[in-house]
Amino acid sequence: MFHDCVNLVDGPDELPATHLPESCYAYMFCGCKKLKEVPKMPTTTQGTVEKNCCHCMFFQCQSIVTGPSVLPATTLAIGCYMDMFNDCVNLTTAPALPATTLADYCYRTMFLGCTLLDNIPSKLPATTLAKSCYESMFYDCTSITTSPVLPATTLAESCYESMFQGCSN
Repeated sequence: MFHDCVNLVDGPDELPATHLPESCYAYMFCGCKKLKEVPKMPTTTQGTVEKNCCHCMFFQCQSIVTGPSVLPATTLAIGCYMDMFNDCVNLTTAPALPATTLADYCYRTMFLGCTLLDNIPSKLPATTLAKSCYESMFYDCTSITTSPVLPATTLAESCYESMFQGCSN
């Protein structure tokens, strides 16, 4: 919708949908380098988050400092939040991520390259992981000083691969 609108500063205040169908917000603000605010996303825990729904949604939105306070869906689909905040170099605060049912690639590279990110969720509560679900999630987030609690006991291929690679602090 707003892909590569490099001078967009203010987007909509809210995205009120509670059912997010496949690819619905994919690339929505991708490349909006001057976008300052993330719209409110009131998707509830009863709401549905489908395949690739927020993939690359804020990719390279380099003026965003704070993401939404929470992405409340508890059941995720394949690739739904993959690359969502990738290369948001000024992002300092990540949303809470209470999902307990994950799908392949759902959080993969979500915050990759967010070099100022230092406030991350204290816990990623899923106990059964899916293929590549947390792969490179915080890759090169050089300001992170603590890791979240990771209670998973059932792992999948590449689920934690490079999750904190390059987190030099």
